[in-house]
Amino acid sequence: MAGQWIQWLRIPFTIFLSYIPLMATVVTCLFSVILARATLRYVEATDKGLALAREEFEREWTPDLHLKLERISSTEARVVVTNLAKTSVLLQLLQFRKLTHALPFERCRLNDPLVGGTTWTQEMGRRIVNCTDRNFEGPIAVCMTFYAAGRMFRTDWFRSQIQVREGRILSLEPSNMPTRRVRVVDRKGPERRRQFAQDVTTANQEVNRVEPSFAASGA
Repeated sequence: MAGQWIQWLRIPFTIFLSYIPLMATVVTCLFSVILARATLRYVEATDKGLALAREEFEREWTPDLHLKLERISSTEARVVVTNLAKTSVLLQLLQFRKLTHALPFERCRLNDPLVGGTTWTQEMGRRIVNCTDRNFEGPIAVCMTFYAAGRMFRTDWFRSQIQVREGRILSLEPSNMPTRRVRVVDRKGPERRRQFAQDVTTANQEVNRVEPSFAASGA
């Protein structure tokens, strides 16, 4: 009788020992799922933090210019360019046009630096009158092309309402602000930049290389 009880107890214990690897596998899978979900949450939180940091960086360092036309007198007006961002820019091209024309009517080439948080002004009364003719009443627009951080940007067109009679500026008031921020100017084809400095020694070496060849041919 005692031997039967011992044999009956051995059978469940043996079965329990065989189920131990299965239970360990199930527990390992549960811990793996928990760790995977924690990792996904950490990655999601990290991505959100990076997105917020990138947005804050772009908000602080993306160039942003504000243009405004102001009337000084009946014969003179000026352009006020304010750098609202922290980064410094290099003003390159100022353009005027009437909204009835698709292409700019007046272009003014510049090469003036503008530090972040400062303002640049220039009297442009003659150019504005040339753009609007001697008698005109309606909207005109102005935009600026500039360099910032090695790239060329262009602002949207800032509009103003102007009234000109016989070449005299009677009124000039800004009408609205542009709906888009500055955008990068895409260059088509190879980039062409003016070479302000040249290596004189290299040019002399090329000339010295060419001269013996001509002398040999003449001989």
